[in-house]
Amino acid sequence: MDTPSADTLPRLGNGFMLRRLASDDLPEFQAYRHDPELGRYQGWSAMPDLEATAFLSEMSTTPLLRPGNWTQIGIADPSSRCLIGDIGVFLDQDGRYAEVGFTLARHAQGRGVATAAVREAINLIFSATDVDRVFGITDARNSASARLLERVGMRRTETTNAVFRGEQCTEYVYALLRDGG
Repeated sequence: MDTPSADTLPRLGNGFMLRRLASDDLPEFQAYRHDPELGRYQGWSAMPDLEATAFLSEMSTTPLLRPGNWTQIGIADPSSRCLIGDIGVFLDQDGRYAEVGFTLARHAQGRGVATAAVREAINLIFSATDVDRVFGITDARNSASARLLERVGMRRTETTNAVFRGEQCTEYVYALLRDGG
């Protein structure tokens, strides 16, 4: 399949919009990305405004689902288009699998928005690529993330010992096959 274009976004769902990130998302992006509780189990770190602006600008135009690369997709309130989170999508170099990661501002949590947005991102991956399997990896202590991955239909396939930010931890690997298995 061809690499998806910007035309695949925005995508509307119940209580959310998946859309491109933009430079003017900086205040909302920085608000949740500087929340230490949200960043505790994330692979990203908070960044200064200048670096965040460059990142947002890059994500606003980078091709979606490029093999060998991560792409961040914004989760926005559908009526205001205000950024409330983002979903990272990595497509492996051969295009056989993808990985998703997600962050949602605390004020937007508890209403099913992240679950619906991640489900829609997975639908986008399967409809726009030849990916066979989508993965999600979470620290075992992040029970909310594990529950979300299960709600979108993923099954825990592996438990591994890892070192994350210099600390020993246990990670759960979840997967969803294209055929739903």
